[in-house]
Amino acid sequence: MVMPDKSADIGSAIARIHDGASVMLGGFGVPGTPFCLIEELVRQGAKNLTIIKNDANEMGMGVDWLLENGQVSKLVASHIGLNARAIAMMNDGALQVEFVAQGILAERIRIAGAGLLGFVTDIGMGTPLAEGKEQVKVNGVTGILEPALKADFALVHAETADTFGNLYYAAAARNFNPLMAMAAQCTIAEAETIVDQGQIKPENVHTPGPFVDQLVALKQLPEVYGVVRR
Repeated sequence: MVMPDKSADIGSAIARIHDGASVMLGGFGVPGTPFCLIEELVRQGAKNLTIIKNDANEMGMGVDWLLENGQVSKLVASHIGLNARAIAMMNDGALQVEFVAQGILAERIRIAGAGLLGFVTDIGMGTPLAEGKEQVKVNGVTGILEPALKADFALVHAETADTFGNLYYAAAARNFNPLMAMAAQCTIAEAETIVDQGQIKPENVHTPGPFVDQLVALKQLPEVYGVVRR
């Protein structure tokens, strides 16, 4: 059985992202960050975005392009310390930042993809991370109720994809990508190589095709990817 071909041009894929949308961006620093999709999002200029990413990238790349272009109203991240612009915007009140401990961020995204409403943890109890959050008792232990974190869109980067959207990520570039692909209403993937269906071994499929809505082929990787020969 031949499944649908989800290939799309980058312009029409990103055009789906509207003003006020919440957008998850895969990646941990450079590895796994969908820079070409982000660049197109900057070009098209959707405003008032909520960006969810592990980090704010460094100055001059990725998330920073969106910040410089005035497209982000809120950033949900584990840390922003490598991006002076993000820090300055936060301090000036131009950017709302929600800090989420890295493991908590990953789990909030994971459970959203699994269809759960939230989870309870004692991590962060007695710290500023617990302020304003609902607390519940489980077996006599008080914990924080962490809500699932969903998004309207997820942009992810894969090394290899087939035309149905089954994705393979290279090494550490997997990071947040599979979690985010499952937690968004619409997932757009960019891939370095696109092959025919059946060409990726089942055990190498990190994100199954049903979680991918559109697939963009990368003709070449710009310098920002910092790619080395594997």
